[in-house]
Amino acid sequence: MIIRHFILCKTRRTTLLAACAALLLLAVVSCSTVYRTEVALPNYPGATYIGSDQCDQCHDDICRDFPTADHARLMAEGNNAQNAGCESCHGPGSVHSNSGGDTLPPYSFTPGRESRSSYGARLINDPPRSQETVCYQCHAEVRAQFELPTHHPVPEGRMTCTDCHDPHKGSIFKGGGTELLSQNDNCLKCHPTQRGPYVFEHQALREGCTTCHNPHGSINAKLLVDRDANLCLRCHFEQYTGSSILIGGSDHTVRLAEGTCWTAGCHEAVHGSRVNPYLGF
Repeated sequence: MIIRHFILCKTRRTTLLAACAALLLLAVVSCSTVYRTEVALPNYPGATYIGSDQCDQCHDDICRDFPTADHARLMAEGNNAQNAGCESCHGPGSVHSNSGGDTLPPYSFTPGRESRSSYGARLINDPPRSQETVCYQCHAEVRAQFELPTHHPVPEGRMTCTDCHDPHKGSIFKGGGTELLSQNDNCLKCHPTQRGPYVFEHQALREGCTTCHNPHGSINAKLLVDRDANLCLRCHFEQYTGSSILIGGSDHTVRLAEGTCWTAGCHEAVHGSRVNPYLGF
């Protein structure tokens, strides 16, 4: 009986260890699989791709933090794939590197991305709004959003993608995890009146401005993700009791017909109020 119990315990222990090892292997394979993204880089006459490691010789201040950036995960496709993070945006850097930096790369972003030349080098004259053009090559869905009726003035040249997104350091999306409030900092740089502090907060601000606004573009006014009361009803529970419509325990049957929640004279201070717990002025 003792021997059987010992063998049974040993078998269970071996099975448990094997299962743990399998899960660990799966986690390692999964992480290594999703960590890298292959990109098909275009060929440019007169210049070749040399990999991001070469950039560290002169741009050590940028390369020091670049491994933390989302764009650092980009790799050229193929068996001998190179880290293509820098060159995926700036273009092939062989001419730039061989000249000791005297010849700028095809896309130097000073002030914007240039058209390619026959020598793989930067052209003298920069076309307008060329910085966002390079972003659109991978982020086509964002370009479509900027074509919507309400959008940030990127197509007009009064803003650039890097005003909100840092391609060289950290996540391209600000905030997240334990830093939910930090994603609002981008917006509050240009919209300081919405910063607060408020005596009566709108809790949606704690989840980020993008809870109500699409930062790239929207068919609704003020970049709102939805229009009229439907925006508020995404979070605030609506209850029907016979002929009445209750929201937050209060009868809104007549009020909903008077306009949106923030224009009907009820909740104008949608970002927060210093005097009214119902977000009124």
